[in-house]
Amino acid sequence: MSDQQEQHPTLFSPVQVGPYTLRNRIVMAPMTRNRAGEGNVPTDLMALYYKQRSSAGLIVTEATQVCQEGQGYISTPGIHTDAQTAGWRRVTESVHGSGGRIFLQLWHVGRISHTLFQPNGGAPVAPSAIAAEGSTFTPEGPKPFSTPRALELAEIPGVVSKYAEGARRALEAGFDGVEIHGANGYLVDQFLRDGSNHRTDAYGGPVENRARFLLEVTEAVTQVWGADRVGVRLSPTGAFNSMSDSDPEKTFGYAARELDRFGLAYLHVVEPVGTTSVAPLLHAAFRGPFILNGGYDRETGNAALARGEADLISFGSLYLANPDLPERFAEGAALNPPDRATFYGGDHRGYTDYPTRDAVTAATA
Repeated sequence: MSDQQEQHPTLFSPVQVGPYTLRNRIVMAPMTRNRAGEGNVPTDLMALYYKQRSSAGLIVTEATQVCQEGQGYISTPGIHTDAQTAGWRRVTESVHGSGGRIFLQLWHVGRISHTLFQPNGGAPVAPSAIAAEGSTFTPEGPKPFSTPRALELAEIPGVVSKYAEGARRALEAGFDGVEIHGANGYLVDQFLRDGSNHRTDAYGGPVENRARFLLEVTEAVTQVWGADRVGVRLSPTGAFNSMSDSDPEKTFGYAARELDRFGLAYLHVVEPVGTTSVAPLLHAAFRGPFILNGGYDRETGNAALARGEADLISFGSLYLANPDLPERFAEGAALNPPDRATFYGGDHRGYTDYPTRDAVTAATA
C-alpha cells in the first residue's frame, strides 16, 4: 500500500454510516428499473437483482412511492400496502443473506405524474399548479405530464404522514435505513426550489418556508427510524423535470445546514463529476457522512475521496451493468457496458443477466 493510500481513504476503505461500519465506500445509487409486479409489488427477480449487488458498502433501492398519489411511472414499486411490504421483505432477506446493507428510498413524484396514475383520475398534487414539461409512460402509452393542483395548506400534514407510514413499513420490511428522495424534480424538490414553488403561505416565498416540507418530512421519518438511519438525497443544480432555482447556493445551503441539525446517516448530493459547484458548500454545511453522485468511475471516485470532497461515492449505470462492481474496481478489471435499451421495464434481460467477472473468466478459460 502506498503512502498516499495510507493517508487518504479510497473506495475500498471501511466507513461508519450511522450505526453501521460499511465494508467499502461504494454505494449503489437508486435507479428506477420499472420491473415491479402487479400492484407495484417487488418481485423475486428484484430480490435477485439486489442480491447480486450486495457487495456494495450500501445499496439504496430504486425510488419507491409512499402512496398511490406518489406514483408517476409504470411498474415502480410502492411501500404503502401489505403486499408491497412483504415483497420488499424478500428483497432485504436476500441482500442480508449475502452480507449486504440496504436502505429504501422514499418517494413521491408530485407533479411528475398523470391522471391515469391517480386515485379516481384526479390531478397530481404539487406545491403549485405548474405543469412540468415532458411526458411519462402510462398504461395507455406515453402521455404529457398532467397539470397538477396546488396542495391545500390543510392537506400537507397528511402528505408528510405518508412518508412516515412508508418509513414504518420499510422498518417492518427489514431495511437497514431509509433515504428521503429530495432530488430530481419530485415533490420534496418541487417545494424547495422557487422555479416550481410559487406559494405565498407558510410553504412558499423565502427559503425558510420552501424548505419547511423537506424538514417536516425528515422530522417525521426520523421519528420512526432514529436520525442515524435516515439519509436525504438532493440535486441542487439539476434541471431534470423542468427544475430551476434562482439561488441554489442559498436554497440548498440553508437546507443542508438545517438537515445537519438532525444527526442524519448521510447527505447524498447529485452533481456531475468535474462540474460540482454547490456540493462543496453543502459538504461544509453538513457535518455527517457525505455521498457524491454524478458519473463517477473508479479513478474520479478515488480522487474525490482523496481530496476530501466526499466520504462515499454512489454509482448508477456502472452498478446496473456490473453486479460485482467493487470486485471489478479492486482488480482494475474491464467493465460490462450498460445496455440502455433494457434500462426501463422488461424481464431479466439487461437486469439480472449481466455477467460477473468470475463468469467472464470462466467462459474464456
